[in-house]
Amino acid sequence: MTHSIQQGSIVTNIQTAFFDPQAVAKYTEGPPRFVPGYNAMLSMAAILLGERAPSTARILALGAGGGLELKAFAEAHPDWTFDGVDPSAPMLALARQTLGPFAARAHLHQGYIDDAPEGPFDGATCLLTLHFVSTEERLRIASEVRRRLRPNAPFVVAHFSIPGGTDERPLWLSRYSAFLTSAGVAPDKAAAARTAIDNQLSILAPTEDEAILHEAGFSGATLFYTGFTFRGWVAYA
Repeated sequence: MTHSIQQGSIVTNIQTAFFDPQAVAKYTEGPPRFVPGYNAMLSMAAILLGERAPSTARILALGAGGGLELKAFAEAHPDWTFDGVDPSAPMLALARQTLGPFAARAHLHQGYIDDAPEGPFDGATCLLTLHFVSTEERLRIASEVRRRLRPNAPFVVAHFSIPGGTDERPLWLSRYSAFLTSAGVAPDKAAAARTAIDNQLSILAPTEDEAILHEAGFSGATLFYTGFTFRGWVAYA
């Protein structure tokens, strides 16, 4: 799940938006418009998972509320099954709706990483989610994901990640605000989103994100996606 920006409106309390029925109802409109290259990122994630996961893989998806990534993966791999985890019951209900005929292949669990099944899984994803938690919690989550994966299984992550530390952060956030404006968000609303993202999210530099993956026991962390303030990696258990 990502921040909630729907149809040009801004929910300034980012995390509570995922429990707001009105915000949740419009969630699936947001990521394709407001995350640069979102649909391509999902396609790349499915390819990266498929490089090592078998044709009948069982995939773990953290932050799976909304169901957009689960639907993309289900369409790309007709024999995969999924365990999706998300703390928001309304977002999980939306995931079931989004999945439609694919819903029978997904088991959805309300909660966090500790509520995820033990596996072992053939691959895992955590998309547009880790920027909601602290550095320490990211490391714990990544470690718990690795513990649930088969050896050499892929883990695909993507979230806000800004290079250059605090010096470049204002520039990149301004660029993202400009991107929102280009996507049809009113300039004042785009500026409000920039402020909310800056104040409410835990955004690290790419080097810090990669270090967390290595410290959690993953190897071969490779950048595969960059979209202004967003970056994505694949790493292996």
